[in-house]
Formats: sequence, structure tokens, C-alpha cells
Amino acid sequence: MTLDVDHLTTAKKIFLPNTHADMASNPISRLAVFIDADNAQYSVVRLLLREIERYGTAHVKRAYGDWTDPSMKGWSAELLNHSIQPIQQFAYTRGKNATDSAMIIDAMDLLHSSRFDAFCLVSSDGDFTPLATRVRESGLVVYGFGEQKTPKAFVAACDEFIYTENLIRSSELERHSARSESLQGGALFQQDETDDDIIQKQETEKGIPDNSGWARLSDVGEHLSTQHPEFDISMQGHSELSKVFADSPDFDIERRVPQEGETLEFYVRKKETIPESAHK
Repeated sequence: MTLDVDHLTTAKKIFLPNTHADMASNPISRLAVFIDADNAQYSVVRLLLREIERYGTAHVKRAYGDWTDPSMKGWSAELLNHSIQPIQQFAYTRGKNATDSAMIIDAMDLLHSSRFDAFCLVSSDGDFTPLATRVRESGLVVYGFGEQKTPKAFVAACDEFIYTENLIRSSELERHSARSESLQGGALFQQDETDDDIIQKQETEKGIPDNSGWARLSDVGEHLSTQHPEFDISMQGHSELSKVFADSPDFDIERRVPQEGETLEFYVRKKETIPESAHK
């Protein structure tokens, strides 16, 4: 069984020693949430906001759309239930998306207010790519949320991108008290397997000085977060990368002190590539 790079990137939420990793465990981080209701599903709002809670507190929650359009009536209950402020934006010109412009203008206003640590952009529209890039240039973290059809450019422009399909899948797993067999016994990496050995790749690219095959989990997470910001670890049935590796029969995981005076860290290695005589 091989480890799929595309199904581990959300490790940055837990292990990366950088700003957005810290926010994942910091409930007082100030967030601004912008929802493009023209390109989002009201049925996943509850799941979106629950995921957003992992990164901090949403001080601003706004949803943009033409609420006079009959197709938008399903949003009413969600807006009320989750205290989301609806921003009315009429479609002034047929074929032109006025919602995008209004949302971008408001986002820039809040960016210059210096009141927030991160922005959450909910849309499957690639037109928000420049906005995500601009916000990151100002030193804020950008979390993107959208469907798998979201253009890659927008996905890459975010520090982290969470696919709504993954949130739905994770919710379905939770509703069933027992995990499916595919999530037990470590069979977590069977979907779309394309990469032979992420640990080996990490050692090559990062130059980890451990010829026994062990790699620092935080380094693995950093590599994954840089290369694959779209991965959502919740679809694996876990909230931490260490638990994903611990559940897999293909990997060893242990905690140790890298050097004297340093703190304990997780290390992982692929079992079948490690000689019996290798020194840990």
C-alpha cells in the first residue's frame, strides 16, 4: 500500500510551526468570513462554520448574493441560524457577477482595518484568486472553502483550501458511530494512490539527515502543506496527522528528542523500506 500525497496535506493544521498552523489551535484568532452565495451551497454552511471554528473566532460573517432571486431562498434559514449577515447585491448587468465585486471591496476594507488575523473565503469561483493573493501579501492567512471544481489557481492562492465534499464525507462518517472498514486497520491511503513513498520523497527534498529512514513529522507536514494546500485531513477520519500515521500498518511512528535540550517530536518511517538492522 502506498501513501498518497494528495490525501495528507492538512497536516499543516496541526504540526507546522507557522502562523496558520498555530491558528488551528488558537481559538482567539480573529477571522473574517466571506461567503459567495452565488457559488456556494447553503446545505454545507453548518459544516463550514464548524470547520472554521478550528482556526479561531469569526468576528465577521457575511454572505453576498442577490437575495431577491428565487433560487436563493434556501439560504434564509441558514443565515438566521448562524448569525450570518446577508449583503444584498443586485445583478446590474446580465452575465456580470456583481457579487464578486462587492465581496472583494468589503474584504479590502476589512484588510486595511488591521483587525483580523485571517480571512475565510467561501467560493468555488476562481475570480477570487487575486484577492487571496493580495490578502496573503499583507501577512494574513487565507483559508479557502469550495467544491472540487474550484480552479487550481484559487486553491493554490490560499494557505489552505478545504473541499466541501470532504466536509460532507467527514460528517457522514461521524453520523455512523463506527468507522467504515476502509478507515480501520490503517487502510487510510487507498483512494487515488499516486505517490510511492512520501517519506522517502520528503527526505530527498528536505535533506533530512537520518539514513535509517526516519523523518520528522513536522517536516513532512510542511512539505505537504506547501505542495498540496487542498487536502483536508478530516476525510481521513482524524484531526491530527500523527493519528493518521499511527492507524496505518505501513508506517512506524514514535516520539523522541531530536537533540539534547529540545522538545519531544513525532518521527515516522515507512516499514517496508527500513532494514532490520537500521538504528533508530
